Amino acid sequence: KTDAGLYTCDIGTDVAKSKVSVQEKPTEITKKLEDKTSPAGQDISLSCELSKADVNIRWYKDGKAIRKSQKYDLQQEGTRAILIIRDSMVKDS
Repeated sequence: KTDAGLYTCDIGTDVAKSKVSVQEKPTEITKKLEDKTSPAGQDISLSCELSKADVNIRWYKDGKAIRKSQKYDLQQEGTRAILIIRDSMVKDS
């Protein structure tokens, strides 16, 4: 159900009309990523919280897009976006 539409105030002898449109608020990051330090060989999990669920999220490392692979696992659980770096190495820094 939406609140957008044409609203009228009708007093019989006169009518006032108003067109109402409601714009969705932009998605925001409500909990930022935290810096992590880990020994080599461990999985590292990074996560951030968003103001809305089911948002299209893209992860990057040094400006290059990260895709789901054996190295990286990309997950979304409701408003939480999670990146898991498997079997971390020094070059993953």
